[in-house]
Amino acid sequence: MLTSIANPDKMGSYGEDDVIFLLRDIGHSVIETATEEREGLIQGGTHYSEMLPVEYQPNEDYISLFHDTLELYAKRIAVAVGVVAEQIKRRNGLDELVLVSLARAGTPIGVLIKRYLQRKYQVTVPHYSISIIRGRGIDERAIDYIFEQHAKAEIQFVDGWTGKGAIATELEEACLNYNATHINKIDASLAVLADPGHCVQIYGTRDDFLIPSACLNSTVSGLVSRTVLNYNFMDKGDFHGAKYYKELADVDVSNLYVDTVEHEFDNVQSEVQQALEAIEQEDAIPSWKGLQSVELIQQRFAIDNQHFIKPGVGETTRVLLRRVPWKILVNPVLANDLTHIMMLAKERNVPIEEFTEMSYSCCGLIKEL
Repeated sequence: MLTSIANPDKMGSYGEDDVIFLLRDIGHSVIETATEEREGLIQGGTHYSEMLPVEYQPNEDYISLFHDTLELYAKRIAVAVGVVAEQIKRRNGLDELVLVSLARAGTPIGVLIKRYLQRKYQVTVPHYSISIIRGRGIDERAIDYIFEQHAKAEIQFVDGWTGKGAIATELEEACLNYNATHINKIDASLAVLADPGHCVQIYGTRDDFLIPSACLNSTVSGLVSRTVLNYNFMDKGDFHGAKYYKELADVDVSNLYVDTVEHEFDNVQSEVQQALEAIEQEDAIPSWKGLQSVELIQQRFAIDNQHFIKPGVGETTRVLLRRVPWKILVNPVLANDLTHIMMLAKERNVPIEEFTEMSYSCCGLIKEL
């Protein structure tokens, strides 16, 4: 039985001044499931959150590609971080702002936004990372904990990028459910670095470009796994779970990533202002343009389940790292740098097909087993 849920477990390779994970370390209980077996279980009806995939361990060429990509895109990431951070400041102010990133893709982005605000405005904004699971909602215990620590919290949710917009939709529903049963209220607005799906109003860019933190798994996200909700070895009412991969500390690049991008903040202020002015001229209302592309792909390739379609660079990378891919669609009109996609596809013998009728640079299709 649950004994105490007063505090989350201390976990992750970031400093506590960067982020506090509101998670329960279930590494001693959960065993990673091999990709093929996990895919079969998911397609057979087991919820993806009930098990962990085996962590992909990249070879030296792929690690070199990550470092090259980081060097190439650090400035572009810094601009997008600045654009998102400035919008968050305008929207929420800084006095009661609490950044809440969605583990795990949102975590490094949340760290960067916190560092940007600290560097530019000399304000230390609290930052937590919590779990949200498609079909299961948000970790309400984590939200309660935040309000216990910050009674007047103005929560701003943060994620890395959008695909079809499933998490944005999940977040909206979860916030409605939470607000219906709690005195404290939360706003479902989601801030992301890249919004190629046109699903949110706070974004750094709507270009579908490579965010280096999408290239890797836990080793670029504080050595924390994707989140787990499985009551066979977890207590109801406790924090959602995750595994802390301490054994991967020698290959961890989480802090290298955020340090490298932060180093560019002072150099990109004029670009941030230009990008903000450009965004102000855009129609920020979500058009869900990406979902229209997904529906076309579903029809064109006769795919029964839309969950088998994972659009955008970030989601395509995830398909190649931890699912069983059928094929990868690439839009040569929008593809500016998909070297890591090509490398992973070649490594796993996954066919690549050109497809121009989508708003994304690429899309991963999962194999139906």
